[in-house]
Amino acid sequence: MATLEIKDLHVSVEGKEIIKGVSIEVNKNEVHALMGPNGSGKSTLSFALAGHPKYTVTRGSATFKGEDLLTMPPDERARAGLFLAFQYPAAVPGVTVGNFLRTAVNAKRAGGAPVKALTGKDAEIAGKNGSQISAREFLKVLKENMKNLGLKEDFAFRYLNDGFSGGEKKRVEILQMAVLKPEIAILDETDSGLDIDAMKTVSDGVNRMVGPAMGALVITHYQRLLNYIRPQVVHVMMDGRIVTSGGPDFALELEAKGYDWIRQKYGVASSAAA
Repeated sequence: MATLEIKDLHVSVEGKEIIKGVSIEVNKNEVHALMGPNGSGKSTLSFALAGHPKYTVTRGSATFKGEDLLTMPPDERARAGLFLAFQYPAAVPGVTVGNFLRTAVNAKRAGGAPVKALTGKDAEIAGKNGSQISAREFLKVLKENMKNLGLKEDFAFRYLNDGFSGGEKKRVEILQMAVLKPEIAILDETDSGLDIDAMKTVSDGVNRMVGPAMGALVITHYQRLLNYIRPQVVHVMMDGRIVTSGGPDFALELEAKGYDWIRQKYGVASSAAA
């Protein structure tokens, strides 16, 4: 049984079908790359899996560790171990990076409430996932991961993504992933807006986590990110469908030849999906 298993998924946005039958399986210790031109539906797939209310699943299924992912609200999907790194992370003035991340860790561990105040189902969640993280324990984890990502310690006291450069925003997304320790991470164009040095740093952060405890679905337009995050499988998405897949070197062929030959080979028209 795959950790994340998607079968014949169809997704609509405001009544327009964008995803038109996607099937894919991602396991821990695997990296799958999802490539394709603008408008193919890659980001729509990531938002639908994360549970964004704008995206309506009209057909098909998605299971996570054998459970029906589509019946879970977004917070339950996150607590179960699914993570989405955004292409355009939102700024949250007034909330520091440190407070945001500690709150996120505690919300995943125990539903966000003080452990001793929990009852019923929430108490069961706390029992399975551990008590809330102490300030000392969290600070140790935070400092270690910030150092790995080349972030200074005072970064924890800045407001989340407020006035951050593109590279800083993406590093904070990977920092969030590192402290939350998901089982499957979806990275939506994490390379967007990054220079080479920042891309290497972000990629190193992802590579440190991929293994027996985590797998990743990496969404990207360009092969350059895959020089640093090496996938086992490369999928090509067009017009809301995965039209073909190949091994890690398939991304090099796409970089050299573009996508038109795939459109012609598989009879795919250009699209304007999200």
